[in-house]
Parts: sequence; C-alpha cells; structure tokens
Amino acid sequence: MRRDIFQAIADPTRRSIITLIAVHAMTPNALAENFNITRQAVSKHLRILSECELVKQEQQGREIYYSLEIEKMREVDLWLEQFRKIWETKFNQLDQVLLTMKKDKK
Repeated sequence: MRRDIFQAIADPTRRSIITLIAVHAMTPNALAENFNITRQAVSKHLRILSECELVKQEQQGREIYYSLEIEKMREVDLWLEQFRKIWETKFNQLDQVLLTMKKDKK
C-alpha cells in the first residue's frame, strides 16, 4: 500500500527518524538506539516511510542503511509554501503598521 507523505510525517517518531537520517544513513539498530522503542517498532516506522518513498534503502554487506529521499520532501515544502506566503504578507503588513506608529510617535 502506498501511503500519503503527510500521513507519514504526522507521527513524531517518524519525524525524528527523518531528522536523524537526513544527516547520514543509518541502520535500524542505530536508529533504535535513539528511541525508547523496540527495533521492530523502528522497522515498522521505516516501512511506512519507505512506502511513501521518503526513505531509500541501501544494502552494505549484511546491513541495510536508510537515508532520506530529499526530493520527496519537496511535496511537503510545496504545500508549506502557501502558508509561507500568507505569513510573509502578514509580517510585511505588521512591519508597515510598526513603521507608521514609529513615524507618528516622532
């Protein structure tokens, strides 16, 4: 089953996994050391992240390393862009109000 990327990042543990593997590829065991959950639970989170194509696997010897598919994160970035524009507009409006107030005070 292919999952939705937003469904995947809704979970705080999966967001933490994304943060960890964004820096460098890690094995499930190495990831599990960063959480108070079982290795099997980490594997389940990795499976969900893999299903929505946020992570990729690379076999190195007997180990499987997981790394972030940064291009897939663009979906989230594009969705967030609409909110960035709204906030930028609001901050610009606030700047104008503050400048007007400052001028009026002088």
